[in-house]
Amino acid sequence: MTKTYKISEVAAMTGLSIPTLRYYETLGLLKPVRQENNYRLFTDKELNWIEFIKRAKATGMPLAKIMTYAKLREQGHETIKARIAILEQQEQILHEEQEKIQGHIDFLQKKKQYYAQITAKNEA
Repeated sequence: MTKTYKISEVAAMTGLSIPTLRYYETLGLLKPVRQENNYRLFTDKELNWIEFIKRAKATGMPLAKIMTYAKLREQGHETIKARIAILEQQEQILHEEQEKIQGHIDFLQKKKQYYAQITAKNEA
């Protein structure tokens, strides 16, 4: 039998708030099964998907793009190339950010070297 989780358990396990989980459901990102009493039931499959959403958001991917990815995912394996394209686009964005950050790090290191040289001259 498949293990199921209530929304409060999923919130505790994922670190997402219950309103966020409900919002993701409203957007169509999450589709938990509903019990007769209308309570949401999540499975490990949804937990894995939530982890993907969290990681995608952590990369800076906007929810709109995650929603596009989710719709492609629902269509099956024939959309894998389109999903890879979305991931590659986000990867490119991260590489560009990485270059900017490296430029900032280089600037700080040069400034520290400059100050180190001044300090060494003054101590000599």
